[in-house]
Amino acid sequence: MFYWLPGTGASAARLYWESFKPVQRLFTAETTDLVTVPAGCSIFPKENPRPSRRWAEKRFANILHWNEPEKGGHFAAFEQPDLFVEELRTFFRMLR
Repeated sequence: MFYWLPGTGASAARLYWESFKPVQRLFTAETTDLVTVPAGCSIFPKENPRPSRRWAEKRFANILHWNEPEKGGHFAAFEQPDLFVEELRTFFRMLR
């Protein structure tokens, strides 16, 4: 509704349309940008694009938490708030 009522849906979707191919390339190309801090990954099933663990491990050297919940998508914090919070808590408990 935030996009439909003011008539800004097309301009909001344009960002996705223009960036889809470059983002897809990020998930298939080699990277030299290594992230070494502890990382937690929650890969929700309706997210697009969805990185594979194999790809993530090439970029994130210290994955402490990896989970693929059964529901949720691009706006997981709004769609599945309890699940999203539990994912955060699970990861941050590992850092104590």
